[in-house]
Amino acid sequence: MNYAGIKYCDIANGTGCRTTLFVSGCRNACRGCFQPQTWAFDYGEEFDVKIQQEILDSLAPAYVQGLTLLGGEPFEEENQEELVPFLRRVKEQYPGKNIWAFTGYLYDRDLQPGGRKHTPWTDEMLSMIDVLVDGPFVLEEKDITLKFRGSRNQRIIDLAATRQTGELVLSPLNR
Repeated sequence: MNYAGIKYCDIANGTGCRTTLFVSGCRNACRGCFQPQTWAFDYGEEFDVKIQQEILDSLAPAYVQGLTLLGGEPFEEENQEELVPFLRRVKEQYPGKNIWAFTGYLYDRDLQPGGRKHTPWTDEMLSMIDVLVDGPFVLEEKDITLKFRGSRNQRIIDLAATRQTGELVLSPLNR
């Protein structure tokens, strides 16, 4: 897997100060995407052991609330396979930090068993994510006043609460 970039002390892609990993590769190709260069799976640099350790080290300070996965598309099959072992390390080393992920796919359609992006890694990956922002970017629904979303159709899902209740729970951040 390649990655397009990393932002340290990012405050735009989740609550608090975060480390944000932009993975490469996306088949959604949303019209109006803010970084279409990340659609290519070979864009950027290799997500090797050295950069993984750098990200892990960046999460150490108490003021860093967690990790965010963006893209590209973290839920492309190839990316899921590479991200799951890394997310295991994040959760083992920093159990108190939260993980956010952004996806152009729909949680309750594409990422569930039988969905077009459900793989042998999807359930485990979702089990380690606390907040999921789902849905494709829709240019006609673009709204720059929304927190953590680019278009009105996108949802901020509280996956921790969703797992607890067994029903989809939207975050209060959707308001």
